[in-house]
Amino acid sequence: MLFSEIYGSYYSAVAQILSRAVDGTLTGKEISAIVQETAFGESLLTIPAALKEERWMFLDQDYKTCIRHHPASPLTTLEKQWLKTLLQDPRIRLFAPSVSGLEDVEPLYKRDTVVYFDQYTDGDPFEDEEYISHFRTILQAMKEKRKIRIRFNGNRKIRHKYVCVPHKLEYSAKDDKFRLITSYNGYMLTVNIGRILSVHLLEPYTEQEFRPAEYREKPLIMELTNERNALERVMLHFSDLEKETVKLDDRHYRITLYYKKDDETEILIRVLSFGPVLRVLSPASMVGQIRQRLDRQYRFQPD
Repeated sequence: MLFSEIYGSYYSAVAQILSRAVDGTLTGKEISAIVQETAFGESLLTIPAALKEERWMFLDQDYKTCIRHHPASPLTTLEKQWLKTLLQDPRIRLFAPSVSGLEDVEPLYKRDTVVYFDQYTDGDPFEDEEYISHFRTILQAMKEKRKIRIRFNGNRKIRHKYVCVPHKLEYSAKDDKFRLITSYNGYMLTVNIGRILSVHLLEPYTEQEFRPAEYREKPLIMELTNERNALERVMLHFSDLEKETVKLDDRHYRITLYYKKDDETEILIRVLSFGPVLRVLSPASMVGQIRQRLDRQYRFQPD
């Protein structure tokens, strides 16, 4: 990964910490606050300790640094080429990202060089003009905190029309589809962007109207044994989910992931891909599904 050692969250967090140290304002509480805000949950287990114990040789015990200038990491040509490659992805182009500074570089890879696997082939039509218009209108509504009027086809091809408050957009890597999470009359409504027939901007909503209905994410609690760099692999693999990590001892961690009920099958498959280094503790429904799958695999093994 081209950006992992320069623009990764860990390095960004450390750069902010060192900038405060250069200014002479750094405290221990600030280190924890910066890590919690800019890095991942498990970073609190590693970054403050590595700095405080001088394992990284950036700070002394008084939070002073030998660095004289604020850390800066300008983009290399290779990184610009990689960004240009990513900007060929029609899903990224939906957000109309700026290409400023990339005009004079060629993509590192052609678009057809990047191949996605383990996902359904009936994804959303990301390059369809009508789809793009609907997507960007929803984005505008979310940025400007406005209501929208949408018409869409339901699961049984019945047309619906609602005036609702948009909350967020979700992308399913398995389905290769975007979903709009919105509230309507106190209920949470999930709409596939690809099924929307029309969307119109309405007046701004008030803080009283912005009341997300019950759409709680389910917690998945697991115990991880850190073998073969498993902690880093799991954190990377589940980077798209909110999570909490607690260190139990030198080799074991308790990880809590939060996921939507609709994504349970996808999460189950992802967890199973790590084999015995991940042990699911709860919920009981997920534990039961894992046992059923393992039992089927065992019964169908050849003698």
